[in-house]
Amino acid sequence: MSSAIFNAEKMYTYIRGFAAALEMQQTLRALAFAREKHKGQFRKGGDPYIIHPLTMACSALSLGIRDDNVVATILLHDVCEDCATPPEELPVNDRVKRGVELMTFSIMDGETKESAKVRYYNMLPSCKEAAYTKLIDRCHNVSTMAGAFSKEKLIAYIDETRRFVIPMIRKIKEKYPDDTDALFVLKYHIVSVVDAIDCTIRTCEGEM
Repeated sequence: MSSAIFNAEKMYTYIRGFAAALEMQQTLRALAFAREKHKGQFRKGGDPYIIHPLTMACSALSLGIRDDNVVATILLHDVCEDCATPPEELPVNDRVKRGVELMTFSIMDGETKESAKVRYYNMLPSCKEAAYTKLIDRCHNVSTMAGAFSKEKLIAYIDETRRFVIPMIRKIKEKYPDDTDALFVLKYHIVSVVDAIDCTIRTCEGEM
């Protein structure tokens, strides 16, 4: 059922046609580049990796997001971190490169992982491309994590989502008030899935 809904070729064709119709040049460049870079990679759940950014891009378009730079950033958001590709090699404009760069988590000299997360999440709202990409990325990740993460990883991911991602939505809403509807849907989905999985974990622990 999953493969029937999330078909990489169908999503690729849909995004390409949509972007061509609206003359979204950054998206068209990012689309081909992302597919090439993620070729042969797979998600923890077993799906071809390209399904992740393609699903995210389709979600953005379905939410009414038509910003060329945002959709291009979504498509490329894991290329630097997972494909060892420097931002300067991305075939897109500087706004998209910056968005992808901010999405790429790193730990600097002298930082702990926790302090690096604080810096990372504090910087994301300053860039629309990165901010929206992070929310849609988290939306897709929480939707697929139950079948791919260990119990410990689930608990840690839920904690990170509640401490950093959900509070970040308020900052993004204040900065980009025109997108209130899309932000509401993203928040509703993330919170609902996280709460449901957390409740299931706690119920299972209570039954042991």
